[in-house]
Amino acid sequence: MSYRRETRASKIGLFDGYNSLEEGGLRASTSYSSDISEHENDKALDTLKDRVFFLKQLSGDIQDEVLNHNRVLDRMGNEMDASRGILSGTRDRFKMVFERKSGRAMCKLVGFLVAFFLLLYYIIRVLRHSM
Repeated sequence: MSYRRETRASKIGLFDGYNSLEEGGLRASTSYSSDISEHENDKALDTLKDRVFFLKQLSGDIQDEVLNHNRVLDRMGNEMDASRGILSGTRDRFKMVFERKSGRAMCKLVGFLVAFFLLLYYIIRVLRHSM
């Protein structure tokens, strides 16, 4: 029985304007109060309709966002597959170069030149900032 009350309370908490539906003019209990006028019921019903409409729009917006994110993820997955193919081709080319002795020597030379220019750039940058 308390589970039903907690569930009902959590559902009712969705509607910020009322602390509970009973206070808002919609009374679902067996003891119906004759104090509530038809005008108050109509007003509460209109408020409830507005909130339901708002929640419907919100859920539609959430669905649109989910669909957009899924499209982006699909595109990104396709691009990753394409780049994986390019990288595997590059890896195969490097394997062929390293299998030959002259290719290994050329790669070492290129590696040393790149490292030298990076070191030279770093030294020039440090000297320029220290002045």
